[in-house]
Amino acid sequence: MRHLITVGNPFTDEGARRETLDLDQRMRSLSATERDMVRLVADPGFNRWLEQIRNVGGCAHPIYLAGHTTVRDGASGEVLRHFDTAGEPGGRLAVRCRNRRETRCGPCSRLHAGDTFQLVRSGLSGGKGTPAVVRDHPRLFVTLTAPSFGQVHHLTEDGKPCLPRRDGGNCEHGRLVGCRLVHTATDPLLGQPLCPDCYDYAGHVLWHAYAGALWNRFCDRVRRTLATSVGIAQSRLRHHVRLSFAKVAEYQQRAAVHFHAVVRLDGPTGPEEAPPEWATVVRLKAALHEAAGTATVTAPYSLAVGEQTIRWGAELDVAPIRSFGDDEPVTDDRVAAYVAKYVGKSVSEAGGSDRRLNSAAEIPYAGATDHIRALMGMCWRLGGLRELEGLRLRAWAHTLGYRGHVLTKSRVYSTTYAALRAARAEHLRETSDEDLHDLGDSTVTDSEWRYVGSGHTPAEAEIAAGIAEDLVQQREISRELAEQGSYFEP
Repeated sequence: MRHLITVGNPFTDEGARRETLDLDQRMRSLSATERDMVRLVADPGFNRWLEQIRNVGGCAHPIYLAGHTTVRDGASGEVLRHFDTAGEPGGRLAVRCRNRRETRCGPCSRLHAGDTFQLVRSGLSGGKGTPAVVRDHPRLFVTLTAPSFGQVHHLTEDGKPCLPRRDGGNCEHGRLVGCRLVHTATDPLLGQPLCPDCYDYAGHVLWHAYAGALWNRFCDRVRRTLATSVGIAQSRLRHHVRLSFAKVAEYQQRAAVHFHAVVRLDGPTGPEEAPPEWATVVRLKAALHEAAGTATVTAPYSLAVGEQTIRWGAELDVAPIRSFGDDEPVTDDRVAAYVAKYVGKSVSEAGGSDRRLNSAAEIPYAGATDHIRALMGMCWRLGGLRELEGLRLRAWAHTLGYRGHVLTKSRVYSTTYAALRAARAEHLRETSDEDLHDLGDSTVTDSEWRYVGSGHTPAEAEIAAGIAEDLVQQREISRELAEQGSYFEP
């Protein structure tokens, strides 16, 4: 750093030498982040690095690539465009990490949430390759929960006590079986069991492990119930109607996953065809209720936990989705926004960890509460049993045994994340290469890229966070102006 701040020759100019020493002392008094900031800003490539980070939206953990892309005329071989990272700061180019988790990267999580909104909404209102007629098909918004594994502290309405109905006596472990407290929204007791020894931690973990299989069994039961209700063989139902869905998983305060799902009935060929007249909202709602009460999965028998039957909890909410209406609580846009809000969440919202555990010794530091640590510990213990090794509970101990994707959908519900990302990339290419766009398919592209690093230094992280915050504020201002119908005239 000295060569950047020395004035004159320190060996011949006494004043310059003293100034150099003073600046050196000031540099040593700075924090590591402040020294890194000085280094970053003084770098000749700082402005170009800043432009890269703006281009990736202030990504909190960018991926750095090195390589080149060359675009040639297919007929003449003339080079029309060439980009090489050799001229970039550090010889590399920053790209988004594309992590959906808000705790890992806020900017990429917001981008993923926007894609999720478009994915879910297009399956409700059409667009992005889905016909608009889907808004006339039977559509329901469904919430399915896990069963009770033991009494937990919860938030009540109207200032009522937590568990007043069992406020007398103790459990077999000597703890009170009720709670007369009125909890606040920030009370750390919320979601924690009244008696950890009474709580069925094994059942909780195994329910998570089989939640995906239970959802598949649930969908099969819906189809079977629909077929039975109109006298059609289940094997022939696909020739009459098609069940489409998109669902998102969310961790409750008690650290149990529940699902929010959009369920839709289409014609046999998909969303472009209307379902038969008998496929109504009322019939679909009845089938959902019937399937939620009867769908089960039986876990393999284990001497440690016995035989476990996996089923849904008693709490079930089914609501019709309306296309429009400010007074309607469940509309296309509100459902899409609701699902998109939760796609960036993870087990960390319930006190878990976003990172996999390498050993049981990490559990005391990975879980935020005794309840979470007990669930992780149960995953580790059950994961060591031969009869349950197929569940890979140790590999998924950080998610409390749940190994499903946060959002899943049926094949023809709507567009895909890959299609949305490809469309965005194509739009950016057309914007940046307008002179090449008219050439169409007559160009040949030669690319070679390799991974060379990731992440930020402390100073880089602060600047990236500032860029991300500015972009959020700009989007908020644009949204408010759009809602008010106000636009800046050129």
